[in-house]
Amino acid sequence: MTQYFCVKASRALDELDYHLLDLVQADARRPLHELGDEVGLSPSAVQRRLNRLRSEGVIRSEVAVLDPQAVGAGLLAVVLVALFDDDPEKHAAFRELMRAEPAVQQCYTIVGQWDYVVVLVTGDIAENREVSARLFVDRGTVRRYDTLPAFEVVKAGLALPLARSR
Repeated sequence: MTQYFCVKASRALDELDYHLLDLVQADARRPLHELGDEVGLSPSAVQRRLNRLRSEGVIRSEVAVLDPQAVGAGLLAVVLVALFDDDPEKHAAFRELMRAEPAVQQCYTIVGQWDYVVVLVTGDIAENREVSARLFVDRGTVRRYDTLPAFEVVKAGLALPLARSR
């Protein structure tokens, strides 16, 4: 999993790169001239930097963030999962299943009494039960799982805190 956090930049990021990354993490739709005004570069210089950051894999994707309530995805739950054994093939199959399931927003391998933590989004408790049965019960690889429905979203986001000039 650490592969997702490795940056394969051909050169070190500078202060302007970090500033641009902060800005596009907050709103990737901002026009080049606005970004340039913020960082002190021309729109074409901003475009070149952003293109380089994309080609080097620093910027992996740019997506629309939807309001879950507006699209009927009102229940977010954190699910702790323990598999029956440490068979690498069973773990690989479980990870593939998590990647393929649209209701799974995030999935992490963890250390401790649980093997995985899964962030699952569904319309309601009934749908959560159906999805959970399909993912965690019917396949016979999960020893136990514990679902923790979220009561209130305090903070949700994917923006990374950026260290400056390493």
